[in-house]
Amino acid sequence: MSRIHALETLVVNKIAAGEVVERPGSVVKELLENSVDALASRVEVDIGEGGSELIRVADDGEGIHPDDLPLAVTSHATSKIRGADDLFRVRTMGFRGEALASIASISRLRLRSRQAGADSGCEVSVDGGQVGPVQPCGCSVGTVTEVRSLFFNTPVRRKFLRSVATEFGHISEHFTRIALACPRLAAVLRHNERIVYELPPTEQILDRLRLFFGSDLADRLIWVESQTDQARLWGYVGHPSESRSTRKGQFLFLNGRWIQDRSLQHALGEAYRGLLMTGRYPVAFLFLELSPDQVDVNIHPTKAEVRFRDAQSLYRQLLSTLRTRFLTADLESTVSVPAGLQVAAQPPAVDPNRQLGLQLELAAWAKDRLAQWTPPTTFPGDSSLTPSGHELGNEEFGSIGAEIIRADRELHSAATGFGLPDNGEFNTGGFAPGPAASSLPGNQGASPGTGSPAKQIMQVHDCYLVVETDEGITVIDQHALHERVMYEHLRRRVIEGAVESQKTLVPQPLEFGPREASALLENKDLLTQLGYGVEEFGGTTVLLAAYPAMLAQADHSRILADIADQLAAAGQKPSRRDILDSLLHLMACKAAVKAGQRLKPEEMESLLAQRHLIDDAHHCPHGRPTALVLTRTELDRQFGRLG
Repeated sequence: MSRIHALETLVVNKIAAGEVVERPGSVVKELLENSVDALASRVEVDIGEGGSELIRVADDGEGIHPDDLPLAVTSHATSKIRGADDLFRVRTMGFRGEALASIASISRLRLRSRQAGADSGCEVSVDGGQVGPVQPCGCSVGTVTEVRSLFFNTPVRRKFLRSVATEFGHISEHFTRIALACPRLAAVLRHNERIVYELPPTEQILDRLRLFFGSDLADRLIWVESQTDQARLWGYVGHPSESRSTRKGQFLFLNGRWIQDRSLQHALGEAYRGLLMTGRYPVAFLFLELSPDQVDVNIHPTKAEVRFRDAQSLYRQLLSTLRTRFLTADLESTVSVPAGLQVAAQPPAVDPNRQLGLQLELAAWAKDRLAQWTPPTTFPGDSSLTPSGHELGNEEFGSIGAEIIRADRELHSAATGFGLPDNGEFNTGGFAPGPAASSLPGNQGASPGTGSPAKQIMQVHDCYLVVETDEGITVIDQHALHERVMYEHLRRRVIEGAVESQKTLVPQPLEFGPREASALLENKDLLTQLGYGVEEFGGTTVLLAAYPAMLAQADHSRILADIADQLAAAGQKPSRRDILDSLLHLMACKAAVKAGQRLKPEEMESLLAQRHLIDDAHHCPHGRPTALVLTRTELDRQFGRLG
């Protein structure tokens, strides 16, 4: 057995780097916190190749004295605390004195700094932990920290880095947290020499929220504030309609530091109990201010976890503040009518010459397309629609019309989920009801879910369908059943590679968080399989260029937001099959009819008829039952008819 021996300083720093520097985003976080502690009013962050090749953070803070530069890259050397007692009243972002040393041990680092009043600056270079001499240099007041070739001497760590888009998404996330915590700080973020964010200083945190998360969310935020003898709580929480599928939309700050705390997150969830569906999480941007001696931040090297001296009082304060605010807030959901659907007070003036020109141009285009078109002889799934069988009598135009009718019927039926595209009859009234249960093959004279003649169907509370059968009654959850139908339909289309996409006339810009936007762009191929086409636009804006034709009426911004949350969720990366199945569940849930939605009689019949076309009509994709059966015998027993 080998003898105990002390490890070399370089090895110690590499071990510490494993805790402090998880990825390039961790480096950006530590360097930005140093800039904040240096009382900087402006900071510029330059990133190259997702941070693996270059991370440069420049600020106009107090700077570092030339004699302190070698100590700045030495482990456990800091100016922020002096003794053990200071750990219980930390007022700065950093205090451990190991971030720069850890970063320098696994990269090529150059540190330049100049204090106010000095004629010139000084710099020191560290190559994989080997510290060079301090040399004079020219630089402005403040500090510039440049990190190149991160993990160059730890190839195992470098190999496990994700794609450039994913790593930059994590960097943007840390940048966002610092920018929200310090709105008076002017901040710039560049990636590969392209500006992603350029944030002017502001006194209003709402201005930053609008820039990062868009006006739609910012306009739906609710201001909250409370003050006790120990703590002050303030910030914004989201309207219940602005929920998320993960907790990524929850930002908690303690004395300007982003934190994660299960107790506060639980209190936030309890405040929204009854306002959100199961599995949905509220959006919140909350700031907590309390004396440093009431909290211990020395829990983990990342300083994201804290321990409160009186956690219960903070829990009660957060819960009571939100519930009290909700009592006076307007929590009713509103619907915004698109500008195109509003009736103008006066019709806009039309130039007759321009209108005539457009009509002639359209006619010429149509003639050219018809001249190039070759009519098909048959139509899959529509043997009754042939070129010669169209009612207009014109063979060529009739073929086009038949195909348009077939396509329109299929798209509309799939979008609503009620029609049976391959078997139902087209209804020019705008709704494509499926065939009655008695007309389905193998179900002659059968009612939905039974083997007996069709009986009455009624809707209860706009949520449940009650079906009369010879055996008793069956109560069906309309959302759960439709969700299973949509899931099976989507799944079959994906397996067959036949998910039709409808391209948008003008790509729709959608705002996401930095990490979510990166996740969507990184998984473009996966989204294409689902019928979604997304493109990069810049910053955290993603363009929606195409959507699944079968979900024409769905809220695609909400679906993509939830997809982005799942793709960006932390943890072990799931397989492609798992991701695809999870997204199918999500899309089916979003596209299905909701509880509280009134259905027409023909819609109820169509939905129940489709139970026979899927493999497992008894459970929704999440495992919930779609129907409950109450037999005639049980009814007689409950009413005492059995003696």
